[in-house]
Amino acid sequence: MAVKRVLLAHAGGTIGMRRGDAGYEPAPGHLAELLHGMPQLASPELPATELYEFEPLLDSADMSPRDWLAIARLIAKRYDEFDGFVVLHGTDTLAYTSSALSFLLEGLGKPVVVTGSQLPLGVLRTDATENLLGALLLAAADDLHEVVVCFGGSVLRGNRATKVSSTGFDAFESPNEPHIASLGVNLEAGPATRLPPGTGPLRVAQLEEVSVAALRLFPGIRASLVENVLRAPLAGLMLETFGSGNAPSRDPALLRALASASERGVVIVNTTQCLRGAVDMRGYATGSALAAAGVVSGGDMTQEAALAKLIWLLGRGLEPQRVRDLVQANLRGELTDAA
Repeated sequence: MAVKRVLLAHAGGTIGMRRGDAGYEPAPGHLAELLHGMPQLASPELPATELYEFEPLLDSADMSPRDWLAIARLIAKRYDEFDGFVVLHGTDTLAYTSSALSFLLEGLGKPVVVTGSQLPLGVLRTDATENLLGALLLAAADDLHEVVVCFGGSVLRGNRATKVSSTGFDAFESPNEPHIASLGVNLEAGPATRLPPGTGPLRVAQLEEVSVAALRLFPGIRASLVENVLRAPLAGLMLETFGSGNAPSRDPALLRALASASERGVVIVNTTQCLRGAVDMRGYATGSALAAAGVVSGGDMTQEAALAKLIWLLGRGLEPQRVRDLVQANLRGELTDAA
């Protein structure tokens, strides 16, 4: 039986850092040294691995859509050489990258597993070892054909994951969808429906730079602030609203600002500030007012998935109405179809 091959793509993050004068920092070549000291990697249960290290290595707080595209293009370039891929990434923006990769990698038919750690590999009590070994096992799986996050013993759909803890080893959760699997004594499949393999060759579309923003509503927010955010050249806005998608309805200037921006082509996506649940703009008059202003529903997408999806759609040069339609469509398992 042929040995599976997995590409280990090191984008940066805590997992490969070492302590410097100012704290943990990226260190080129350091992860390779640590991996050479891991006898577990020689186990016949694990796939053969090749390490690719991006230059420069980044703290995930420095990640941008340009870096998402670089990771996707690496996977596409080496796609035929490997059975699966593991992306090592910092935890702070890991959910944005895993969401973006799920959209960028069109026609994906192999596992892409995104992981990282809260403590560097080689540090006492690190969570990096278990996260890495679990990710490698998943990347060699025959029945996984999508982007997933492997972290703290949980396997989550990449565009459903969100970071919920800055200190715990169980740092990621999937609030609106069950886990794909869990890694305990055994690998146990979860109730989430897995995506079928993509058809045709893997494709990565060009991603043009676009101007987008995220705005969190708060009690007393002024229409002038919203107007300033919506000024050109903004192309898309993720609006983080109250509850099931509600916003102030007694401020006509705020609603006019949203409507005016929508009319000139700005795509405004309504996402809830709540960790769980979905946007339903039909439930309250305050939500209906947003719909009347041209705002479209983000359903139960995480804020990370909604923003990544918006950047991906706008970055392909699609017309605003087409973007609005696709934002509300379930393309990669990122949202639950409306009843």
